Amino acid sequence: MADGFDKIQKLPDPVPGCPNFRRVPGFKVYCCGQPTIAGFENVLNKVCGDIYPKDGPIIWFNLRQEPNVYVNGDPICARPPNKIGEYAELGAITRDIQKANEEEFLKVCEKRKTENGGKLKAVDINKKELEIEVKELKSLSQVIEGLKEKFPGLVHWRVPVCNSAAPLAADFDNICKTLVGTAINTPVIINDQVGLSRATTGCVVACLFKEFQISASFEGLVETVPGINASLLKTDRYVMNPEKDTLFRGEFEVVKTLVSTLKDGAAAKNECDKVIDKNGTPKTGGTGIKQLRENIAESKLSYEIMDDAAQAFLKMKIMDNIHKYYYLILFTAYMREAADLAREAVADEKKGELTLAGGRCAIPGDQLKLSKKFVQFVDENPKLRDLVETGKGNLQWERDIPQAALSNLENLAATDFKANLGKIIHDIYQTAHLMFSDMPQGDHKKRAKYRFASKTLMRILPPAKKTEVEGLIAGNAMTMDLYEILGKCTWAVPK
Repeated sequence: MADGFDKIQKLPDPVPGCPNFRRVPGFKVYCCGQPTIAGFENVLNKVCGDIYPKDGPIIWFNLRQEPNVYVNGDPICARPPNKIGEYAELGAITRDIQKANEEEFLKVCEKRKTENGGKLKAVDINKKELEIEVKELKSLSQVIEGLKEKFPGLVHWRVPVCNSAAPLAADFDNICKTLVGTAINTPVIINDQVGLSRATTGCVVACLFKEFQISASFEGLVETVPGINASLLKTDRYVMNPEKDTLFRGEFEVVKTLVSTLKDGAAAKNECDKVIDKNGTPKTGGTGIKQLRENIAESKLSYEIMDDAAQAFLKMKIMDNIHKYYYLILFTAYMREAADLAREAVADEKKGELTLAGGRCAIPGDQLKLSKKFVQFVDENPKLRDLVETGKGNLQWERDIPQAALSNLENLAATDFKANLGKIIHDIYQTAHLMFSDMPQGDHKKRAKYRFASKTLMRILPPAKKTEVEGLIAGNAMTMDLYEILGKCTWAVPK
């Protein structure tokens, strides 16, 4: 499948050949989609600018599960037929598997090109067939090796992750392992296909590592500067707009339990939220496209207007994204603990070199070490792993109908269903009007009220009619649609 497509660019000020490139405010961390060969060089030149040396260390993470080759300088990926134009959730793909898949994909493309007279067949995201005359064919690895001629400090590392759920604990460790030993000003670039969810998640992880470096390196240094109130620089004091809805603030039940369980859990959530907001859209202080926390709440609002099949898919996506948010907070707690341990772990003979006038230790960022892996941190807290698995679905998926309104409808249905049907429909919609008063006027609100009316009428049907309708729905002879249910309740067989 061709990676590029019409309208892939969602952000202003595009970098030629690299979709949705942007810098995270306050960090030397950059996010983007899969570049063309020319796009790679354009990005690296922009990141270095006139100050950072082109032979200096630059870290580039590729978070894609699907392997890439480059045809005439443009990226093409290998995907199963059912994943064309869809999120590429390909299962337990490791770096080694992805690298092997890339090498095999290159061989397959070479073979098909030869068999097809120098042309290669592919599809775009809309499954439109393409036939490309191949002038140049390279693997992603070959492209990276070519870039190292101009940027010898470039380190390209694959950390394949899925789209919605959290990266594995080992994936967090792989990112950290690559960043250990780098300076605070070392550029970090992270890509997926478009520069959306996977890349944004990776950027949050990279920024949290940079926060660890800042905390462990500069806390002592800042305290020696006259007139500086160090408490003002604490990122764990970040406060979101209290007027936001609780879901937009990330106050899910499973997250609240995590925060109350972790040491300094509230501070860990505050720091994580600050970094997520910096990686989000302009309305939360970012420069990006995807807001990892608020996207959950937006999906939850959309859930109310979907049909059953769409709801089943969206419910899994919402729970996966809560799972991701939960693990990002947990990782933040791990990084905060790591900062404390890093300061304490300095050897006595080194402390003299690194100790400042105030007696605090200021360790250069590239000398910081992690005393244990995130995998170990999670294994030491197995209850937290179990908590998210059982609690990520703990949401109110449907709005509760007020008991008085339900009792009134049940009484009308039980007294004389057909005679009272007009009043039943009137009262259902009157109740819906009150229940969905918080939603803005428009199609979404109309669909939510209509869906509520369909479900509520189904709920209060007389037992015999309800059994009949349920059987027809199960047999795909009808759907749970208000007018279809009304038709079945009012239609009579002609004599």
